Amino acid sequence: MNNTSINIINQKPVREVMTVTDKQMLTPHYIRVYLTGQPDTITNIATMTVGANNKLLIPVDKTQTLDLDDQANFTKRTYTHRGVDIEKQHIWIDFVAHGDEAPASGWVTHAQVGDELGVLMNPKKKSLYPAADHFLLVGDATAIPVLGSILESLPDTATGQCVIEVHSKEDEQDLPTSANIEMTWLHNSYPMQGSQLADTLKSLTLPSAELSRFAYVAGEFSSVKAIRHYLKGEKKWSKDELYAFSYWKAGVAEDKSASDRLAEKEAE
Repeated sequence: MNNTSINIINQKPVREVMTVTDKQMLTPHYIRVYLTGQPDTITNIATMTVGANNKLLIPVDKTQTLDLDDQANFTKRTYTHRGVDIEKQHIWIDFVAHGDEAPASGWVTHAQVGDELGVLMNPKKKSLYPAADHFLLVGDATAIPVLGSILESLPDTATGQCVIEVHSKEDEQDLPTSANIEMTWLHNSYPMQGSQLADTLKSLTLPSAELSRFAYVAGEFSSVKAIRHYLKGEKKWSKDELYAFSYWKAGVAEDKSASDRLAEKEAE
């Protein structure tokens, strides 16, 4: 779906318990889950920006009916839907599978057809990026849904670079795009112990300010912070040329690190 041509008629917030209809292993550490809900909900979601952040309510005990009014009944996490199909009446969401310790990873690893998942979405119409000649896309495995969405929607006149860090060679994905994008895949079996993203970015030849340019950076707190400081501080990219936000912070649960991640972004 093209982010720039979203029909927002009849958009309204989504707050629904959706049901797993299928599950697909995309790579050894990446799982796609298909969810269905009320027909009006699927139609509504189809008007929203694919790649934008939303909330999932993950059941604490999937043997019990998911109650969205009981906060003790679920764990809230931030995710993005990767796509929607009105005809097939489902949406799909991609998860990084990294063990049972994290609520979302544990849930998706053991998810079966018929399992429930709470989905919260606010109406969104804004494109993920402005018009530009050159794009710089950088992220770890958690950023693949949004970076994949951007790549799919870029015009064939765009050029750029995309750097993504995943667990291993086997976790590289085919991310279609009509743009002229140079893809770089990095492999890191221990993302909790650090990342190669910032150092790799610093080795790239980046476009000058003479070109219209835009960078979208997402991933772990320390990497995103280092990349933001490099682009804005050393390379003098303006605020309008860069969107950078950390999805997670190593060693800290999402809900415990939210204030740190937001404060660091706003400090820029």
